[in-house]
Formats: sequence, structure tokens, C-alpha cells
Amino acid sequence: MKLIRSMILAALCALCVPLTQADEGMWLFNNPPTKLLQEKYHFQPTAAWLEHVQKASVRFNSGGSGSFVSADGLVMTNHHVGADCLQKISTKEKDYVATGFAAKSNAEEPKCVDLELNVLMSIEDVTARVSGAVKPGMDSAASEKARRAETNNIEKESRDQTGLRSDVIPLYNGGQYHLYRYKRYTDVRLVFAPQKAVAFFGGDPDNFEYPRYDLDICFFRVYEGDKPVHVDQYLKWSEAGAAEGDLIFVSGNPGRTERLDTVAHIEYQRDYSVPGTLNLLRRREVLLKTYSDRSTENARRAEDDLFGIQNSRKAYLGMLAGLQDQAILNKKRDAERVFRAAVNEDTKLKQAYGDAWDQVAATLKTLIKIRDEYNLIGIGPARGAQAFNSDLFHIAIHLVRLAEETAKPNAERLREYSEAGLDSLKLQLFSDAPIYEDLETVKLADSLGMMVEIMGAENDLVKSVLAGKSPRDRAAELVRGTKLADVAVRKRLADGGLKAIKDSSDPMIQLAKLIDPASRRVRQSFEQQVDEPQRQAYGKIANARFAAYGSSVYPDATFTLRLAFGEVKGYTEAGQKIPWATNLGGTYEHAAAHGNKEPFELPKIWNERKAQLNLSTPFNFVSTADITGGNSGSPVINRAGELVGIIFDGNIQSLVLDYIYSDQEARAVAVHSAGILEALRKVYAADRLVAELTGKK
Repeated sequence: MKLIRSMILAALCALCVPLTQADEGMWLFNNPPTKLLQEKYHFQPTAAWLEHVQKASVRFNSGGSGSFVSADGLVMTNHHVGADCLQKISTKEKDYVATGFAAKSNAEEPKCVDLELNVLMSIEDVTARVSGAVKPGMDSAASEKARRAETNNIEKESRDQTGLRSDVIPLYNGGQYHLYRYKRYTDVRLVFAPQKAVAFFGGDPDNFEYPRYDLDICFFRVYEGDKPVHVDQYLKWSEAGAAEGDLIFVSGNPGRTERLDTVAHIEYQRDYSVPGTLNLLRRREVLLKTYSDRSTENARRAEDDLFGIQNSRKAYLGMLAGLQDQAILNKKRDAERVFRAAVNEDTKLKQAYGDAWDQVAATLKTLIKIRDEYNLIGIGPARGAQAFNSDLFHIAIHLVRLAEETAKPNAERLREYSEAGLDSLKLQLFSDAPIYEDLETVKLADSLGMMVEIMGAENDLVKSVLAGKSPRDRAAELVRGTKLADVAVRKRLADGGLKAIKDSSDPMIQLAKLIDPASRRVRQSFEQQVDEPQRQAYGKIANARFAAYGSSVYPDATFTLRLAFGEVKGYTEAGQKIPWATNLGGTYEHAAAHGNKEPFELPKIWNERKAQLNLSTPFNFVSTADITGGNSGSPVINRAGELVGIIFDGNIQSLVLDYIYSDQEARAVAVHSAGILEALRKVYAADRLVAELTGKK
């Protein structure tokens, strides 16, 4: 048994999870890497330190992270995270994304229309309840139903008892379930944003590259009862900031990683999932770029969507390159082979867990058969259907399902309509965010065209959706005819329940009612034939890991709060030493080297006030901290719990981190706290904001 245990530990080492001195891991706050930190950095985070960092950290539900940076509810995140709010409150006359914004008083801080911020207050292990709901002998359909019911009930009980947003989060691909309770804020107002030209300086050519020179920051303020909220836990600003060799921490919400996936699952990602996503992103990028090129106003309307697609396209290209690297895949294969052999050599382990890898592989064969239909119309809790790239359609399908699901007992509802999540759903559903008829038509027409291409023009559902028209004409008819852009209309339909939906003649509601049965059918196939069996199989694999190594293995990312750590450190690329930091002076040199032409053209005010700046001030810097998408806006923190920077990107070598960690060249990229202050003081004369950050009048 000792030999088997050592073999499993060796396999886990090769999988890059435990027993490593590298700065690896997106660690749970209720299971921090205290031993690793003590051994490598001689630092032991106390319970008070962890609570301080946890409750000062903020999740942006639009996608990203942030932190409280003053007692008066001031929150900092990235400009590209805040851009969702910036765009929604902008108009043709006031484009906050392009021109930036600075409030001179609280009264001038405009409210975001549908932004929700979450602060993690507590974590509770509910694995026994969720897993215990699945009884021996249950088939996949019964297991999925029982697990969903117990999850819905746990969340409702918690919300009723605490008043906090309550989410049951699967960890270790279903090996554990933790209940996360969040303080929820929905009155969020803009305080400061720089111009996009400097926030995203270098544009797409520099994206995921380093050295970088970006002021990718944005400040908001949280209100309650129409007054700035007072918070006890916020990050004090370090004016000196990070220095080379420093131990730093990153507290944020990484979106998703696949490091604990089986080899078969990773090969599915390589051969199907990632290439398919890339093709969709390329298609939509061309669509939005063409639309944007027609006018300045079109470009403003599509800007946030286009940025997100371009950013994702480049990220997925990096992921695919990693998946196609045989050295990486072979390392995974070798580790899995050793791990499985070790499990199979012990009779008890083999009986309990030995078939798990084959079970995962079987679900993937099923997924390959249904993936096209599921991707096109299978509308789930965290994704939209590819065939309906339309805000108006997703409003319609939510209204149709809201009426049907809320008529059921809470335990029987689809996950996104459980009682615990309705407030967040309705915040989005009844948002005043602008909807542009021409952009909606273009997006929906292209999606319907893709539906025809993939499902076939003679498919019965396709013919019903198009109603004898071309994708372009049908999209125009639907968008022109619907009244769902009016929030009051949406609220009347929601309040009217099933009868209002049944009686509605709105064409988009009619389309949603047409699609809903087929969408539910393919979603049920996915949940019962793929998702639930995978959860059970991965639960076995997780238990095998726990048997070998206890709880000192970190789970894959789940867009929940995690703690990463690392060293402020440069690297060597192709024989060239890349420094740990850039400075403000380098920004001007980088612009000049590209002829001061967009996207390397600095805002006018930066050139006017260049002489006032200390050009040697650090601007951007890199560290070995383990991050991925969702970490954008995460605070970078020193041993004292002070803010020394803010994550905004990773370099190109970091894109493989979704699958395997390396600190050889992969780096997290951050804006330096000293560079932020220098710009706020001397470029923007943002004295009010600087005083709040530093505590100095």
C-alpha cells in the first residue's frame, strides 16, 4: 500500500498539482497553501489576514474581479471589466469608453444599469448533502434530478436564513460541493475611467504580450440606501508598490481551468471544443468588424462585444497551441497512466474508482453525437445558444421559462430559476441597458444563417424558425416586431405569468415558445447523458486523489474566489532577458516606435503632461502568480495585505495555464500601484480620488 501511495503521489506530481515548489495553484480560501508558503517564502497567512483579503475582494458578475480600496465603498477593477457598464451608460454624445470619465463629487457618479458585485462572506462544505442525494441504483436521469433538487433546496435555505446570495459550487469536477455565501451589491456607480486608448494601449497587437504599457484601471463606488457603503475590510494602497523578488498574492475569481481533466477530455477539447469555439469567434469578429466599419456610431455600439470576441479569439488560439503541443499532452498521458496503474493495483481502489476514466470517455462519445444541436439551441444556465445571438431573444426565452419554472416547486426548477438566483436573473432581465435594433438584426441574421448551415435547410425546426423567409429577412421581422426592448413590457409579461406568455402575440416570445421544447430536450440529454455521468466519474477520480494526498490538491477554477501567490520576476524568452517591469517613459518610446499611430497613439492629455511625469516610475510588471480568465481586475497584494498592483492580462506563454502550469516563461501581467498614482496625480489631476486612495488630503 505504501508503494501504491508513492506511485499515486508521483503521478499527481506529474499532473502539476501537489508536491511542487513552483508558484502554482488557484487555492481555496478555506484551504490555503500554508505549507507551501512557509517552506518557500517563510510566510504564514493568519486567519485575520485571509479574512481581510477575502472580504476586500470583489467579484464583477459581468465577468472579472476587483477590490475595495477605501472604507467608503470605492472599488477598483480593470477598464476592460468596467467597459460593460461604461458602454451601457454611454450615448452617441457621451462615449465614456473613448473619452474616459472623472467624477468631481459623489453627486456626479453615474449609476451602472445592471452591474452586480459580490463579496464572499463565508464558505460551507455541503458535499455530504449534495452527493448523498444521489442514491445507489439511481440511473443518470434520477441522479441528475435528485442532485439538482438538493442543490436548489440548499441554496434557498441559506438565502432565507442569511439574506445572502447563496451558490452551491461543484469543485474537483464534482468531487466536492461548497456553499458560497455572498453579500450582493447592485447600486454601483462610476467614479473614474481613463481613455480606452491608454487603458488598452497597443490594442490587439499587444494583447497577451509583454512588455506592456497599459493603464487598465477603472474605479466604481458601491452604494446602499443611496449612500456610499462603509466597509471595514479594504486594501490599503502601497505607494511604493511591488519590487523585483517580492512575494505577492492575487485574490480573484479565475473563470475555468481544465487541469484535472482526463486525457480523453483534454483530447476532446483539442479536437472539438476549442476549434469549434474559435470558428464561432472568428465568424462573429468578422460580423462585428464589418458592422463597426460602417460608421463611428456603429463602432461605439459594438465596441464592447467586439473587444470581448477579439480577446477571446486570441486566448483560445493560445490554448489550442498548448493542446496541440505533444510535450504537454505526453506529460498528461504519462501521469494518467501511472495514476491509473497505481489505482488498479489496489483491489479496493480499483473496485471503487478504476472505471472512472472509461466512464468519462463514454460521456464524450455521447457529447460528440449531440454537440452541434446542443451548441445551437441548448440554452443552459451559463450559456446562450449559438443560433440565437440576440439580447432580445434571450430576454424572450427567459420570460417564457421564468413563467413555467416559477410555477413549479423550487426543487424541480432548472438551476437558473431557483429561488436563490432569481434576484440576479431579474436584474439582468429588467435592465435598462440600450438595445440597438440594427445591431440585433445583424447578429440574429448571422446566427440563423449558421443554424441553416449546421442543421440543414430541410430540418423541421429550422423551417419553423425561418417561417419561409431568409435568415436576414426573418431576423429583421423578429426584431422590428418585438416590443421586448421596452422594460415595462417585459415586467408586465413576467408579472402575468403563464397566462401572459400564452396570450402574447409578440414574435420574439412566439419564437422562444417554438424553440423551448427542442432546447429543453437537448439540454436534458446533455445533463443526463453527459454532465451527470461525468460528475459521478470525476467524483471517483477526485476521491482517488483525496485518498492519496488528502485535501492539499487545489481544484480547477470555477469563477469563485481563489488565492494565488508568486514572485515578482522577469523571464528569458528566446535568449533575451525580459525585465520584471516597464516604466512610464517606455510608454512614450513604445508609441514613437509605432509612429504614434492607433492603437499606439496616446491620448492628447498624456502628451501635454509628459513633462510633469517621473518617467522612471514603474508602470506594468509581471509575476509568477497562477491566473486565468476571470482574474482580470484582481488585486495584487503584498505580505502586509496592501495593494501593490492590479492584474489585467497574462503573456502569450500563460495561455496554456488552463491545462498545465509552468513558471518558466508564463507570467501574470499587472499595472503597478506607483504608476497608477503617478498617472492619476499628474496626468488626470484626480486629486479627490488620490486623496481617497492614499488617505492624504
